[in-house]
Amino acid sequence: MKVMTINGRSEPLPDDQDALLIDVIRDHLDLTGTKLVCGSGVCGACTVLLDGEPVVSCLLPASAAAGKRVTTIEGLGSAGLHPVQRAFMALDALQCGFCTPGFVVEAAAFHDHWRASRGTAVPTREEIAAALSGHLCRCGAYEGIHRAVADACAGRFDGFDPNAPRLEARDKVTGLARYTVDIHHDGQLEGVILRAPVAHARIRNLDLSPARAVAGVAAAVSLLSEDNVVRFVGAPIAAVAAKDRRTALDAIAAIKFDCDALPAVVGLDAARREDAPIVFERKDRKRAHNLAEGGGGPAPWKGNVRGPSAMFSQKAKRAKDWLAQARAARNPLLVEQTFRVPTQQHACLEPHAAVARFDGDQLTVHISTQAVHDMMEKIAKRYDLARDKVRVIADHVGGGFGSKGSLGMETIAAIELARAAKAPVRVAFDREEELSVTGYRPAAELQIALLPSKQGALKALSLTAHADTGTGVNSLIAGLARLIYPAEAKELVDFDVLSNLPPGAPFRGPGGPPMAFALEQAIDEAALRMNIDPIELRKRWDPDPNRQRLYDWAAGLDVWRNRKPASMQSGRYRRGVGVATGYWLYLWQHGSSVELAIKGGRIVASCAVQDIGTGTRSVIASTVAKAFDLEPQDIEVRIGHSNLPQGPGSGGSRVTASIVPPTLLAVEKLKTEIQRTAPRPPLPGSNAPWRELIASAPDLVVSAKRPKDGKPPPGIRPALREAGFIGLVFGWVLRFINKMAVGAGVPSSVQVVEVEVDTWLGKVRVLNAHVGLAIGKLAAPALARSQAAGALIQGIGYALYETRETDPVTGHVLSAGMEDYRIPGIADMPRLDVHFDEAGFDHVPGGSVGIGEVATVPTSAAIANAIHNAIGIRPTEIPFRPDRLVAALKGRDAA
Repeated sequence: MKVMTINGRSEPLPDDQDALLIDVIRDHLDLTGTKLVCGSGVCGACTVLLDGEPVVSCLLPASAAAGKRVTTIEGLGSAGLHPVQRAFMALDALQCGFCTPGFVVEAAAFHDHWRASRGTAVPTREEIAAALSGHLCRCGAYEGIHRAVADACAGRFDGFDPNAPRLEARDKVTGLARYTVDIHHDGQLEGVILRAPVAHARIRNLDLSPARAVAGVAAAVSLLSEDNVVRFVGAPIAAVAAKDRRTALDAIAAIKFDCDALPAVVGLDAARREDAPIVFERKDRKRAHNLAEGGGGPAPWKGNVRGPSAMFSQKAKRAKDWLAQARAARNPLLVEQTFRVPTQQHACLEPHAAVARFDGDQLTVHISTQAVHDMMEKIAKRYDLARDKVRVIADHVGGGFGSKGSLGMETIAAIELARAAKAPVRVAFDREEELSVTGYRPAAELQIALLPSKQGALKALSLTAHADTGTGVNSLIAGLARLIYPAEAKELVDFDVLSNLPPGAPFRGPGGPPMAFALEQAIDEAALRMNIDPIELRKRWDPDPNRQRLYDWAAGLDVWRNRKPASMQSGRYRRGVGVATGYWLYLWQHGSSVELAIKGGRIVASCAVQDIGTGTRSVIASTVAKAFDLEPQDIEVRIGHSNLPQGPGSGGSRVTASIVPPTLLAVEKLKTEIQRTAPRPPLPGSNAPWRELIASAPDLVVSAKRPKDGKPPPGIRPALREAGFIGLVFGWVLRFINKMAVGAGVPSSVQVVEVEVDTWLGKVRVLNAHVGLAIGKLAAPALARSQAAGALIQGIGYALYETRETDPVTGHVLSAGMEDYRIPGIADMPRLDVHFDEAGFDHVPGGSVGIGEVATVPTSAAIANAIHNAIGIRPTEIPFRPDRLVAALKGRDAA
């Protein structure tokens, strides 16, 4: 028998020559800190040390570890935290934490080699980036990782354990944080979904009996819709639960069915043709997936095109007439352009996963979800169960970005299989499923026309968006342009273009980045034609007080004042500086509640909210601790369980604004109860009176619901009020369908970006980014900066790299692996300056609103404007691929 030494223990290796080291580590030894993500050695999440050297365990045969020492993340800090672990904790070099173990293991090996040869010299950013180039973080914690590795190598974290701004940081840097994919019950089975191999077909004669006959299979269920029609490659047909994944895959392959192929159409352009096959006949249109967070609205259909949806237009006919007149007169101020943006995948590193278990009539479901309370309600409704009979748990969530806010097929399949098998079942999507059927930010074509008046005001704006929504409806891109840059008239039209592709899903600021990509470039072009500073024009056209302050900050930046036009640059490398503006709605969720209790002399805060890497635990702990003159680590925070007081979903940047106000209200109630029940007052002159009172207090419990905001100052009102009556209707839909309120004030971002363009190879590098944010008071400053950095790097990915590739004939997703779908790595992180403007939201209890959405909205547009400033070419399509820029440069030179 072959053995290895793992974390100091001798363990046998399986005889199976196909077994991979990661399977032994996770499944046989239950060391779940090592994560399986890509399965192809691209992301680094599975990194362990083999005789002290980093290796990716997802590719390494288990037999290769025979006679060798293996160290996992759990073993790295077993005798005390490694300096790298301390640095990651102290400098918040993590967010959701799913990639963190791999980064820490690799960084620790780099640190140890560095210290042995270079002492406490500080490695450069380039040296750190090279060492960690095999690792990916979808949350974008790269700025903190850079600082953590540099400071650890410099010896700044030798010998002491620091306080961390993130409450759960220690669990994440030591591999103890358990995610849904890490859950394992006694007798647990593995579930796998059979998916459609074609883009459009009717499934007949589904026969599950061959699967049920496979040894080790406990259940097989149908997942077909009532019409038995599949409308995209990867649509679910059936699911199997078996003793292990290999057996489940064998059983899936044994299932028999007839597949009557139907005409299919793939993609935005093909679906708009007059002769395109129809995806949804009139009787089937209700089967289209709803992409809208706010419920959507009615719109006409013609073939595969749903729309126009123009509810946010303002004097649309007048806008069309003015623009037509300007076009006929060849008005030099008229800006017209067509822009295209790609499909952007969420690419969460923890896949969509669920583990379902029935105990009598009690159903417990661990889900990688952004909404534990909402999932409990939806599961109870779907399966006709009492709410107290359903419990949803998400202790840690490895990223979501909008894709994990609905009741997904992984959860439905796990519940159906668990009920049929009478045993716990886990369904965890593989990387191909994650990058093909879990949603995406839709690609779109955007046609914009913008007309300044002779007096220099914004006279008319037209924006028409055709979104590539797959089998989904209710996209909103153009309509978002109503709430920024007031004009005399606006024509804002949205179309959904349906085809035989999986449906899209909300993605961090849904509709915002593509809208800004077109609008902010048009604003920049107007500034050039009017011979006015682009920031000054935005100040003139945009009266929002939050953004006015940000414009003043941006205009004062040295990098902005010293920028050079393209005409003054020569040589291979050109630098440019661009600016762009973005906004998001200030949202909060009705019914959000927080419970505070004293148990055994310690404060416990509870809420059925989840932490997807945004720092929700820490926000609650910091808010309570500050009120009682304690440290956040003194507060026990219980979240991630649906049986706690109702909490908000983690989407739309609404969590902080939903939980801080009830927390503050509960704090006041708890203070009153502590003082009422105190056996004695604090000692005279005590420097910690609340700590003394809490330690001596009896067990107490109070709770509070999210109160209404105070009266905003003059001129501050909800953004939807700018849209008139239709804004009120949209706000009503948000409130009664999604339980969300739109508050007064507009979270805003102004970003100034410096790029370098290689004019020979067409490569673009973002060198420096200055991010201005008006989001009120910071509930957790270090975590707010991390959110800003992560949002920025996702925007950089959208601009420079990310796009889903599909086969235009078959509908298969071709970029369904991390080696084919490029997300930014640590070397792509620019130097970052974040400016927080904390005014503007004093009417909100606690003064805090969300950051995650607004910080990514303007990034791609700022990069585009910087490229134009560098080379004088307006990039109209993202990603800004080298071949596109080289072709544009050649075209300009030829002209």
